[in-house]
Amino acid sequence: MTIDTKLRKDSTEPTVTSKTPRRYQDDLYGWVEDQIALLRANEVGSIDASHVTQELAELGRSEFQRLVSAIRLVLHHLLKWDYQPERCSRSWAITIRQQRRHIAYEIKDSPSLKSKVKEATVRAYLDAVDDVHRETGLAESVFPETCPYDWDAITLRPISWADVDHSNR
Repeated sequence: MTIDTKLRKDSTEPTVTSKTPRRYQDDLYGWVEDQIALLRANEVGSIDASHVTQELAELGRSEFQRLVSAIRLVLHHLLKWDYQPERCSRSWAITIRQQRRHIAYEIKDSPSLKSKVKEATVRAYLDAVDDVHRETGLAESVFPETCPYDWDAITLRPISWADVDHSNR
């Protein structure tokens, strides 16, 4: 059995009909719709299992990478905050708060990512040091070899624009 992506009047989901399913190589989005419809119709024998497996693995990597990216941005700005306090800006504090929210959302939406925060932090820290070095001109050797922040510091350490000395600005 194959599928048709025309929607039923009472649904926003594709339905199964006799139309030929789209090929993975030709139309990824259409192929995804087709695979969803086949799964919902319990047409497991018609599923493109090898490509579904490949896409699910990529989805997992993508979720992990989103966590790494948010941690990297927090670390980037914490490093600048700590190593260039005279240049602290309101935008750094805002970015830290925004990315902390993204981290919380990622872990809330995918709780199993919590077991990956150490690995994500190691990856993120290496990139953050490189980013800060390139942005500020500070030597990479200025920064610790391993991340100086524990999880609480990354996600909870108070960062307040009001605490910054603005007298030299």
